[in-house]
Amino acid sequence: MSMQPGVLLGPQPRSPETTDGGFPRVPAYGSGPSGWQGSLSEDGIGWIGAHGGAGATTLATLFGGTDIGCRWPDAAIGEPAKVMLVGRTNMEGLRAVSRALLAMKEGRHPSGMRLKGVVLIADAPGSLPAPLTSRIRLIRSIAPVHRVPWIPSYRLGEAPKKLPRQLIRLGDVVDTRHTSARGGR
Repeated sequence: MSMQPGVLLGPQPRSPETTDGGFPRVPAYGSGPSGWQGSLSEDGIGWIGAHGGAGATTLATLFGGTDIGCRWPDAAIGEPAKVMLVGRTNMEGLRAVSRALLAMKEGRHPSGMRLKGVVLIADAPGSLPAPLTSRIRLIRSIAPVHRVPWIPSYRLGEAPKKLPRQLIRLGDVVDTRHTSARGGR
């Protein structure tokens, strides 16, 4: 799988374009081609998937904002500075969230990007095993965490009849004005 500059995640063979962890090196804004110059938009919210299938597209559809995908926001196309990092609650999903947070800590993100929080979407119904709960506690020590429960209707591509309170609270956190999130807000 070939990755472009600015892509956030995904294992890659080590090369001059990647770090020891396999992450693409992200050039500083203004230091690369014209596409890297500029600043991120102060409008809206961006949803970054820490991994494929994280749920960023579903959240962008539900609450509005920009589905950024599994990469950093791009100033050249006016993507938002404020972002939510999204991951699943299985071990691979939590590891992907941890890698993305490490990349942010190391400054491998666009200038001006601001993380509003991490959204962890249940990967299955029921409680989590202790190792996953421990990993979530660690993530919570680094960034605000918003948990979203398992919602069976989403597996069938249908909206739930009533949104869980966790999703309603998440809509308040991202300050959306999307009517479907509150049932007529």
